[in-house]
Amino acid sequence: MTKPMTIKQFNKQFPDDDACLDHLMNVRYGSKFFCTKCGAEAKHHRVKARRCYECEFCGHQVYPTAGTPFARTRTSLRDWFYVMFLFCTTRNGVSAKEIQRQLGVTYKTAWRMGHEIRKYMGWVDGDDQIGGSGPVETDETFIGGRDKLGKDDKHIVLGMVERGGDVITRVIDSATIEGVVPHMVKNIKEGATVYTDKARIYSDLKREGFAHDSVNHMIKEYVRGPVHTNTIESFWACLKRGINGTHIWVSKKHLASYLGEFEFRHNLRKQPHLMFDLLLLAFPRP
Repeated sequence: MTKPMTIKQFNKQFPDDDACLDHLMNVRYGSKFFCTKCGAEAKHHRVKARRCYECEFCGHQVYPTAGTPFARTRTSLRDWFYVMFLFCTTRNGVSAKEIQRQLGVTYKTAWRMGHEIRKYMGWVDGDDQIGGSGPVETDETFIGGRDKLGKDDKHIVLGMVERGGDVITRVIDSATIEGVVPHMVKNIKEGATVYTDKARIYSDLKREGFAHDSVNHMIKEYVRGPVHTNTIESFWACLKRGINGTHIWVSKKHLASYLGEFEFRHNLRKQPHLMFDLLLLAFPRP
C-alpha cells in the first residue's frame, strides 16, 4: 500500500494557484488532446493572468475549472486543494469550523467547500454491487440522539460491507423488512453469502436468493466460525467517532453526503495515494 500524501509533499507539489491550475488541467484533460473547435490533436498553452489554456493551432480557450466548484468562487484554488487534501488524509473528516479557522474564510464559505467536496466524494465512490468475492455483513445503526426538548431525532442507517472490499450505506426510514431488504437486493449480488444478527427483518433473505446465516447478540454470541458482523460494526465505530467527535451533529437532510465521505475513505483505504487525484477526476469535462 502506498502511503497518502504528507503536508510537506502537498506544499512542495502545490505551492501556489498556478501549480494547482496546471495539475487540474493535466488531470482533467491531459497534456495533449483534441481541440473541440478545430479538431486537431494539440497542446494547449497557459494564457497569462487567466485561468485558461489555448489551443496551439486555433487559439480556442479551455478553462479547466469549468464544471467544478472552483469555477465561480473568490476562494483561491490552492485553498480548495488544501481542503481536499485534508478530506483525503484525515480519518474522521473535517468540520466547517476547522476549515474556517485554517483558511480564515466565513463559516458559510467553509460549509459550502465541505459540502461540495463530500458530494464529489460520493460520485467517485459510486455504488457497484458487492458480494462477488466475499461474504457480506449487513447491519443497521442509529445516528443522532434525543434533543433537549425530548424529540427523538435519531436517523436509521443501513450498512452493507463485503469483507476485504467496499461498504455501502443508506439512510432508511424504518428498520423493517420493507425498509431494509429492497436495498440489499439492489446492492448485493444475487447468491452472495450474507451475515447478519438475529433481527427479524433479515428472516426472509434466503427467499431473496442469498445464502444467509446469523449470530445472536441477545445471548452474547458474536462470532461462530466465519459468521459475524464485526466488520460492519468496526465501520460504525469509525463513522460515529467522526460524526460525534468532528461534526457533533448532522441533519438527516445532509447525512447521506457525510456517509458518502466515510464510504470514500473506507473503500480507498488500500490506495490512499489515489484519493486526491480521483477526487479531481470526479469533475466532469464540459
